[in-house]
Amino acid sequence: MAPSERELLVRAKRVRALVLDVDGVLTDASLFYGSRGEALKAFSARDGFAIRLAMTEGIPVAVLSGRLAGPLRPRLADLGIPGELAVQGSRDKRADVLALADRIGVRVAEVAFMGDDLPDLPALTVVGLAACPSDAMSEVRERCHFVAGSPGGHGAVRELVKLLLEARGRWADVVERWATGRAARPFSARRDRPGRSRRGGA
Repeated sequence: MAPSERELLVRAKRVRALVLDVDGVLTDASLFYGSRGEALKAFSARDGFAIRLAMTEGIPVAVLSGRLAGPLRPRLADLGIPGELAVQGSRDKRADVLALADRIGVRVAEVAFMGDDLPDLPALTVVGLAACPSDAMSEVRERCHFVAGSPGGHGAVRELVKLLLEARGRWADVVERWATGRAARPFSARRDRPGRSRRGGA
């Protein structure tokens, strides 16, 4: 059963780190192959902007994927997510989300994880805030605290980041900074926290 809006905000307020699946979350789960067999993926710039925004607001972001994908590496570099916070080829997402929480320096109860398919369930069941896109498997949706209105690769991550910042009382200020032009250099992040860098863009 989905939590009430108040319960959801309480969970979201406790979140200190965000972990994301890749296929079906950062992408729409489509797989493209080039003429030489190389894998290609499409990522949402809007989700990317939200990830950068989360990190700027002090929320480290990590990725946890069951696949090994070459195109993921340059995308993570664009977003400023360090290699130590990127797990690919995971065969035990529960163990790996616990390891990521430890690496970041937070309790697993302070982690939000967004997944979309059955392999994500072990991680979704141990984190403080379990989330998924609107087109996640029904068995995943029914076990999540937050189901985005958007599908994977098309704004689901952005909705989750907005929820986290609303719970912190930061969303209205973020919007105001952009509306008044005070966000000209929004991603000049410090280097002293996991998941942060001085790269810009989304």
